Parts: sequence; structure tokens; C-alpha cells
Amino acid sequence: MSVLPRSLFWERRDTTGAEHTLVDARTGLHARGTALAVDPIAYTARYDIRTDPSWVTTSIEVTAEGGGWSRTLRMEADGGRWRVTTAEQGDLDAALTAAGHAGAGLAGTEDPDLLVGAYDVDLTGSPLTNTLPIRRLGLDKAEPGVAHRVSVVWVLLPSLEVIQADQIYTALGDGRVRFANETFNADLRVDDDGFVLEYPGLAQRRP
Repeated sequence: MSVLPRSLFWERRDTTGAEHTLVDARTGLHARGTALAVDPIAYTARYDIRTDPSWVTTSIEVTAEGGGWSRTLRMEADGGRWRVTTAEQGDLDAALTAAGHAGAGLAGTEDPDLLVGAYDVDLTGSPLTNTLPIRRLGLDKAEPGVAHRVSVVWVLLPSLEVIQADQIYTALGDGRVRFANETFNADLRVDDDGFVLEYPGLAQRRP
């Protein structure tokens, strides 16, 4: 396992949880991290994300686990399309039902063709993954007012269900980028490398 040079840690603000990731951003991104939260049930997710030098995501592997269950998702980009494989042990639906929640969708997607043209991955509750479109589009250095609509691979935690989602990122200047979807928006503060410092209502980075 390679040693990655930079460590980032976020405290969740929307629930009890945190994310710690190790990154190498010298030629694109290699990120290896752990996210944990108590909502909707307690889980730990470990991920490995890689991009090419232009910050187009090329692969993601995520394992999510909790009491009595474990799921794994592997996705690789191949010629503009995504190859998706999944595995499951135990019963996540039973754990959710026992905690008073609705069951989860299946891990992965039944129709990978819906993901064609999605160059970024968004992992639920992960401020690390907001950096992917920010750096790919150069929004951390762009003039204010530059907006881009992007198609992303949205990986839901803890189910690892995969959904295509449209999002809008707008450069605001002074280390700020606005994130928006159909129902929500937030002004993110980012550091000089485009990594999130503060995601209002979701997460705050710690030294």
C-alpha cells in the first residue's frame, strides 16, 4: 500500500461523524479515506478514489459496514462508460428495519448507461469528493461567476446505491465555490488546492 503525503480530517455538522482521508494530488488525485456516521444507522465506509492527471475520476472502491452487514462497490471508467461490481454479506435491510428505517436499495446500479458522461464521483456526506469537479474545472482559480453543470456518479451511504445526479458548481472568488442541485445550495470555502475547508451545515475541516 502506497504512502500518501497529505492528511485531511473533517468533522460532520449534520450528524455525529467524521471523515479522514490521505491524498496525493501531485498528478491528479489518489485519495484513500474513511468516513463514519451514526445516521441512519452506525456505519464505517472505507474508500479509494483515483483520477487521471486532468482530475477525471477513473476508479472508486468503497466498502461500507455495520453491525451484521457489509457491502462493497467497485467502479472503473472504461472508454466513457463505467464498469460496476458489487458484493454483500449479511443484511443491511434487516439492520435498517430494526432501527425503524426503510430498507435500502441494492448496491450499484442496474443501468450503467445512465452514468455515461459522469466524470466525477460524489460520496454521500464526503467533502473530499466536492474537490473532484472543483479541480477538474479549475474553479478554485476561476473568475467569479463561472458556473458549470456537471453529471456525477452519486454513491449513497451506507447502501452504496449508485445514482446519476446533476449538480452545478459556480466560482465565487476569494476561495469560495457554490455547490447547488435542484433543491439545495451551499457556498463552500476551499483552500489553495481546492480542498474543502467548510461545507456549511455538513462538515468543518480540522487542523
